[in-house]
Amino acid sequence: MQLPLYQVDAFAERAFEGNPAAVVPLQKWLADETLQAIAEENNLSETAFIIPVSDHYELRWFTPAAEVDLCGHATLAAAHVVFEHLGHTSERVTFATRSGDLQVTRTEHGLMMDFPATMPTEVPVPVAISQSIAHEPLTVLLGFDHIVVLETAQQVRALQPNLELLKQLDSRGVVVTAQDHDYDFVSRCFFPKLNVPEDPVTGSAHCQLTPYWAKQLGKQSLIGRQASKRGGTLRCELQGERVQLLGTAIDYLQGKIKF
Repeated sequence: MQLPLYQVDAFAERAFEGNPAAVVPLQKWLADETLQAIAEENNLSETAFIIPVSDHYELRWFTPAAEVDLCGHATLAAAHVVFEHLGHTSERVTFATRSGDLQVTRTEHGLMMDFPATMPTEVPVPVAISQSIAHEPLTVLLGFDHIVVLETAQQVRALQPNLELLKQLDSRGVVVTAQDHDYDFVSRCFFPKLNVPEDPVTGSAHCQLTPYWAKQLGKQSLIGRQASKRGGTLRCELQGERVQLLGTAIDYLQGKIKF
């Protein structure tokens, strides 16, 4: 069997920036074990699989370790492939996913993704976080990730958490964030349970960060900077119970999977 494969740098303006994702267009679903094996072989934080169905696409995301319910950067990468390589002529594409229908619109400034917002709630500081992170959090919240709010952006940038301890948490992962002078906020995202020690740029995390910082800062439009080694900037807009994320994507490679 041969399958097309695209590797795309999402939330990037040039190659080697942002977050790389693999996108594999299919005509029908393969066995879950095969999809997981492809994601493990790709060894990227996410591999997106898409199938055309009538006027939309079905979309699933796999890390090297497991299927996940939502992934922003791989959705951006999938939309880029649909628009640039699969002959999609409309300015909007709809993906049917575990998190409901997700729409991506092509604009003059990039691709605008429309996602459900998640408002995290404050929780006691878990022992795994207090032992893993050297700084006392201002607060810890729980959405589908633990959100750790620190006092300064420099603390976020310099952080070296104990990833083995973070594996003990019952959430997907840990997002560390703080207010910033150059951006509205900065963040870093750690998902050791998914075999992703640090994710370079995480759209889904901003579905939690956007409503939190919108409330804290009293504004609906925000600019977030994910301060990983590769780094990425996200323009975020809170609209009721939805979050819109604007980003660009760049082709890195095209190839064929053979097995």
